[in-house]
Amino acid sequence: MQNVDLFVFARALHVICVILWIGGVGFVTTVLIPAVRRIAEPDERLALFERLEQAFSFQAKLTTLLTGFSGAYMLSFIQGWEHFLQLQYWWLQLMTLVWLIFTLVLFVFEPWFLHRWFHLQALKDSDRAFTLLHRMHKILLVLSLLAAAGAVAGAHGFHFG
Repeated sequence: MQNVDLFVFARALHVICVILWIGGVGFVTTVLIPAVRRIAEPDERLALFERLEQAFSFQAKLTTLLTGFSGAYMLSFIQGWEHFLQLQYWWLQLMTLVWLIFTLVLFVFEPWFLHRWFHLQALKDSDRAFTLLHRMHKILLVLSLLAAAGAVAGAHGFHFG
């Protein structure tokens, strides 16, 4: 496979992984968390949420990793690392920040302490814990969608300034 073909493959893989990853975040944020809060009794919410979210966990981890590797490959291919220093590529900086937050949450914070902390909070006050969880997911979803919109516009030459 030629280098240009690898770049095209990396871009396609990157887009597919972002769709699956952020689409999953969108589903969890707009459907799963609200449904669990409405349907389940407070003492049943945690078990239901964990059971349903576990099904998405592997997909989120795999697509987050592949998004990072394909993005790094594309930046290396176009020798675009200096774009991080240029304000017109704000979407690249935001995209990387979103990726870094999710990667840290999925691979560091959640296994080390966040899962246990949320579990304890949900046992103490389910409504409060799920409100906080929902709020954090909303913020990350909005940032993700802004990064995606900026990336699509930027990839087509529109740099907002």
